[in-house]
Amino acid sequence: MKLLKIISQIALLFCFYYIGVFIQQSFGLFIPGSVIGLVLMFLCLITGIVKVNWISAGASVMVTHLALFFIPATVGLLNYYKLFAGKGVLLLVITIISSILVMGVSGFVSEKLAKKGVESHE
Repeated sequence: MKLLKIISQIALLFCFYYIGVFIQQSFGLFIPGSVIGLVLMFLCLITGIVKVNWISAGASVMVTHLALFFIPATVGLLNYYKLFAGKGVLLLVITIISSILVMGVSGFVSEKLAKKGVESHE
């Protein structure tokens, strides 16, 4: 029974993905269909059209195995080895700088939202 619940929840998540891909292809948008599906899922969660408990178990299973989803992308990078060859230090610097920027901006936004939440509850 639990396996059936997880499979149906993952199927619901994939439905949002395929709806996003359909919208992207139908309108010729430059935004990936997966991102459009993610935004649709977010809007449905915010508005209450989709309840969190409808997708929580399936999403947890997918997050648990998230590293497996990056294997095809990593293997795909091997096709472009010549593009990256000899640029190890540059790639390392770019990775470090971008990571620091993401952490800094995320921390800043989180702090502002946390302060705003505390002020609205007073």
